[in-house]
Amino acid sequence: MIDIHCHVLPGLDDGPRDLVQALALLKALAGDGIEQVVLTPHVHMGHFDNALQDIDEAFARFKGQVPAELNALLTHCAAEVRLDENVPGLLRAGGLPFLSGVSERRTVLLELPDTRIPVGTEKLIDHLVGRGVTPVIAHPERNKVIRENPAKASSLIDMGCQMQVTAGALLGDFGAAVAKSAHHLMDAALVHAVASDAHNLNGRRPRMAAARAYIEQRWGSPAARQLTQTGPARLCGLE
Repeated sequence: MIDIHCHVLPGLDDGPRDLVQALALLKALAGDGIEQVVLTPHVHMGHFDNALQDIDEAFARFKGQVPAELNALLTHCAAEVRLDENVPGLLRAGGLPFLSGVSERRTVLLELPDTRIPVGTEKLIDHLVGRGVTPVIAHPERNKVIRENPAKASSLIDMGCQMQVTAGALLGDFGAAVAKSAHHLMDAALVHAVASDAHNLNGRRPRMAAARAYIEQRWGSPAARQLTQTGPARLCGLE
């Protein structure tokens, strides 16, 4: 499986605090069946002010500290970028961390606030798509507007977005309402990738193996393969 959304780099956000925790989480990802992983620390100005250069440097340091048997998991780093007014400036300045790494296809993992879809979101998406960037919306099932009006997800896809659901959400880790939303998105074929969004080994641990088994049982093996392998590979340029 390929995990395109997880918080492993130590000391950058609300993921691992130090190298020991980061290595333990990376080992857990490997044990959960992940074969390739894109590390995506938060970029949320005023909360996690991670510049692209800082992320790249942290990734290079981390790769140098990871044991050989785990280093093979690490493909590249990107970020989970908060959707706000800073995004166009980051793109213009060449500071937007692309999920697609060195691929010609440019994709970016965007995080909506949990409680709303901000005014201007459609304009921002148009701006990105018009410049050849595909937004991948992280955990849409947790957004209150999409939970209450699932057609909003379809609207965002029609504008050029892709959707990434969290493994634990499908399994009920975020509560019944979020699970219901995730299931609805799956039933409507509005999901392009499932990712761990792992932060730690407690409440936000990797759940990809269990989620894949659940998807196979409920939606079939082709869907499980598409959402945990083929789809993520396409979005992050690992085809």
